[in-house]
Amino acid sequence: MSALVLLAALTCHLFFKRYEPTNVPLLAGLLVVPPPVVMFLLQNGSLVVFKPLLRLYTLYYSGLLLSILTYRTSPLHPLWKYPGPVACKISKLWLTFISSQGKLHLYVKQLHDQYGPVVRIGPNEISISEVSLLPNILGANGMPKGPLWQGRRISGKQGAGSKEAARGNLIGSRDLKLHAEARKAWNRAFNPAAIKGYEPILIRRVAQLTEALSSQKEEIIDLSQWLSFFSFDFMGDIAFGGGLELMRDGDREGLWHMMERGLYLPSLTQHIPWSTGFLPYLPRVGQEMKALGKFAFDQAKRRLEAGSLQNDLFYHLMDEKRVNAEPYPFPLVVSNTVLAIVAGSDTSATVLANTFFLLLSHSESYKRLQLELEEVFPLGTTEPTDAAKLSNLPYLNAVIKESMRIFPPVATSLQRAPTIGSGTKVLGDKIIIPEGTSVVVPPYTMHHDPRYFSPSPENYMPERWLAHDDPKFIVNEDAFIPFSVGPANCAGRSLAMLEIRMVVAFVMQTFEMQFADGYDKQCWEADLKDYFVMQKGSLPIIMTSRNPR
Repeated sequence: MSALVLLAALTCHLFFKRYEPTNVPLLAGLLVVPPPVVMFLLQNGSLVVFKPLLRLYTLYYSGLLLSILTYRTSPLHPLWKYPGPVACKISKLWLTFISSQGKLHLYVKQLHDQYGPVVRIGPNEISISEVSLLPNILGANGMPKGPLWQGRRISGKQGAGSKEAARGNLIGSRDLKLHAEARKAWNRAFNPAAIKGYEPILIRRVAQLTEALSSQKEEIIDLSQWLSFFSFDFMGDIAFGGGLELMRDGDREGLWHMMERGLYLPSLTQHIPWSTGFLPYLPRVGQEMKALGKFAFDQAKRRLEAGSLQNDLFYHLMDEKRVNAEPYPFPLVVSNTVLAIVAGSDTSATVLANTFFLLLSHSESYKRLQLELEEVFPLGTTEPTDAAKLSNLPYLNAVIKESMRIFPPVATSLQRAPTIGSGTKVLGDKIIIPEGTSVVVPPYTMHHDPRYFSPSPENYMPERWLAHDDPKFIVNEDAFIPFSVGPANCAGRSLAMLEIRMVVAFVMQTFEMQFADGYDKQCWEADLKDYFVMQKGSLPIIMTSRNPR
């Protein structure tokens, strides 16, 4: 009987390995049914003895675990030759635990420092920080997105979790053709003409931000929170034609906190996609992400009923110009507006907060940027609203680039995998990626690699971006990937850069800033959490007006 149970355990492992089932009833059947079936067959239909059945279950699970552990750590495994911690080779649960602490970016960098440019970080996943391999991973000749994206779909039936939405969702589509089709609407929404149309909205919101900061009676201002409110309001304008007023009313409904809390669970389940099959059966699990999906559904419905007042992102996602023969399904539009709110507001707010933190931590950089801005936009005479002039300010752009290098908004989870049904993908001369294996490119690790950024890759040095002919500096722009690269790069990059430049310029022109007395600067990096997109803590600042108007 014991031998038969162990054989059943081995068969179960082989089935898991071959098909990777996520169906809850099937999983339950595989994990529960075999031991009593064996007993039933070998004891002439008897299942009356509890202790022997318990012993069979113990033997079954022990055999299953032993088979899994032996395979994943043996030369039989296709990733056996790649170095990495034993805990990572055995299970993704270890990386899930690391992610729960918000420090995945630091852990992955530590692994690369220890093991080299190719590290095994999961039973079927490797992390690569070799810049020469990026074109075959992220580029036009690269791979589609990996199973991480299946693990992030937990938001419910109306929003990003619906089947219609999943099929054409820009960020989650694992089919290259579907992704390319979905990308067309986003490219229209963020082409130069469209961005030019967004500029008056941006200028109005940036002016509102500076006015709101000027009107604060508190001596200490949490600049991080205000930047979050600004970016949320601005993306509400772009995505839904307005209606979000956190700068005016505060976060009375908890929208920003709902969004940030909603990113925590997907940052865990992305490592174990099979777990999402169980989540709908658990009370209150994924509540925030579902609430965010409902919020987006309600806003999209309101925007649809109100009609187009401007050619915003919703206009393009709904294809109101009727470029395509068939309109996009409404759940898909809702899914993509969730993406716009999360990717467009949380990331921009974090980049802005990081930029101001680093400027305030380095007074020479702060003064140099202030002088550059005053030369082009004299204090009290010209507001920094000219997008062309802002894009041509060398030190402003160097400051922003260095901020995104040190703290990339998506620090770790750029995951790709071979196309389903393709068999394998070859990277370089030696790396063969079998189907079912994922590859992660970690921007934080790349940005802090001395092979690509020297000297002192850990230190803040905006000047490195201006030292084009100085042999003392190494700056490999191919390794600078804060917006990702290739067909799945950030669609809104141009708008994000315009937003970041304008906010930095306006705030620097309007205020003198310093950290609040007693603020420990080490708290900033300690509070940064890698939950797919970086989340930040508070930034207590004392701000005084410097504008003579």
